[in-house]
Formats: sequence, C-alpha cells, structure tokens
Amino acid sequence: MRIVFTKGPSTSYGIAVHRETGAALAPRNGPGGHPYLPHDLVHFLVEAEAGIKLGVYGRLAAGDNGLFWPADPAERNRASRRRKSKPVKASPQSRADMARSEELAGIAVPVWEVRRGHTTALPAYVRAHEVPPVVDHIVARLDEYADRWHALPVGGSLELTW
Repeated sequence: MRIVFTKGPSTSYGIAVHRETGAALAPRNGPGGHPYLPHDLVHFLVEAEAGIKLGVYGRLAAGDNGLFWPADPAERNRASRRRKSKPVKASPQSRADMARSEELAGIAVPVWEVRRGHTTALPAYVRAHEVPPVVDHIVARLDEYADRWHALPVGGSLELTW
C-alpha cells in the first residue's frame, strides 16, 4: 500500500491511500497541526516502527476504510448504508493497537520536540510515564522525515509504502 502525503499551506496537508485490498479511497485532508510532522505521518511512522499491525495503516491495508471515503460515489453510498445498518465493531486487538498508536504518538512527538530544541520541557503527561524504549527508534524516524517534510514546497509530496 502506498501513502502519499501532500503539503498544503501552513500546517495543512492532504493524504491519499493507494491499496490493493478494498475499495479505492478518495484523498482527504489531514488534521494538520505541526510544521515538521503531520499528524498522519507521525502515526504511520509510529505504527511502522513499533510493529503495530491493526492501527490506522494496518487496517487500511486490510481493506478497512478508516477515516476515508470510497472514491466511487456508488461504493460510498453502499459503505454509508452499511455503516448505518451494521456499525463495524473493532476487534479487541484493533482497539488495543489504535490505543497504542495514540499513546506512542503522544509521547514520541514531545520527546522529538525537546531533542530538536523546539521546546525545552516535556509535558507533564509524558514525564509521568516511563518512556518506552521503542520511542527512541520512533524519534529517530521522526527526525529522518521531519526535515524532508519541512523542506517541501506547498504541493510537494512524500510517498511511503506500508
């Protein structure tokens, strides 16, 4: 599966998913938030480095639509009707993987910001936890992609493979 992150103005970005399983997905706008590390790129790197199998990207690769809509309007209507009539229940493993992705992203970004000198102190919620060893590996990946993302012009893209 290929994921394409396209830089927008300020901290905005678009994300497109090209996969072999499941309906073709329409690109969507990301939530933005950081000039060096788009939120969805952080989750990609966290899940890849931590081996999270059923987070955002593992579920997309398996055919789940996640936060995306099918590109085909007829398929989008069918998916909408299915969601209303039979809401998808995430498995316990999927819920645990999504929670782990959120937890590690919430720790790794502030650790990265301190190490890069973007801020001087970790937030209290990070200090209250023991930082797991995998965070060092995640921070190294964030560091690898942060400058590449920041240097892109508006409209420039990064493509990653899941």
